[in-house]
Amino acid sequence: MLTTTLCGIKLRNPTVLASGVLGVTKECFDRIGREGAGAVTLKSLCHEERPGHVNPTMFNDGTAFLNAVGLSGQGIDNAVKDFKRLDDLSIPVIASIFGYKIEHFGQVAKKISKLKPAMIEANISCPNIEYGTPYFADPELAAKVTREVKKNSGKIPVSIKLSPNVHNIKDIAKAVEKAGADAITAINAASGMKIDIDARKPILANKIGGISGPALKHITIRCVYDVYETVKIPIIGTGGVTYGKDAIEMIMAGATTIGIGAGIYYRGTDVFKKICNEMEAWMKNNKVKSLDEIRGIVHK
Repeated sequence: MLTTTLCGIKLRNPTVLASGVLGVTKECFDRIGREGAGAVTLKSLCHEERPGHVNPTMFNDGTAFLNAVGLSGQGIDNAVKDFKRLDDLSIPVIASIFGYKIEHFGQVAKKISKLKPAMIEANISCPNIEYGTPYFADPELAAKVTREVKKNSGKIPVSIKLSPNVHNIKDIAKAVEKAGADAITAINAASGMKIDIDARKPILANKIGGISGPALKHITIRCVYDVYETVKIPIIGTGGVTYGKDAIEMIMAGATTIGIGAGIYYRGTDVFKKICNEMEAWMKNNKVKSLDEIRGIVHK
């Protein structure tokens, strides 16, 4: 009932662990697989080690997270040594990568592809780091990153992770599809800020952070809807999914698979099983036998 195919990758269900949440070790991947996820995404890796931003980097008010972790990570060379390969697990692994310069994306893609992940996700859209012109906001730059990653990824499919912090996400989606992207991940976190009125300064040390959790869902739905109307390649709908009804809504907007991150905080690591059970219950009650029956249905 929930089996899904993403760029030729067969998934037992459409749920995917989003990048940045638990995707740091092979043990974590196995654990998330046992909790019912259809696939897992690595925490984003770049060409060098990154310490990230100083604390405080996280804030949660019950409806949303605000984070400015700053893409901390071990770097691609250490990851290659640690992981050795990514095709020997019971669950497909999506490798998330980023870089400061366009050539960095290519360097990391070439190295990570040797580990044989099921897919490579190019993160061009983190809202809380600065490394020159934002690739996510310029169709031409986004296309250049796409071509660079594709050139260095062999036959591994590539998804480009887009940002909601743009004037028209359709323009970026068109550009990366034309440049060869096999899929689009929509979306990364939206930019936000929280001020401590007693301290009279922003709560996060970085001042600006990315909004995730339930508060992001309505933005995600709109972006997935717009992207689906614009491109023919599949969409990994990511942002704000906590319950099965959220996932169904995302599928109806046009998503092929569903990225889940903050949902783990709200419902535990077995959130994937819970969401799948809720999706199946809804489908049975509504006499829907396959997700293909409702995918993008609101566009008709």
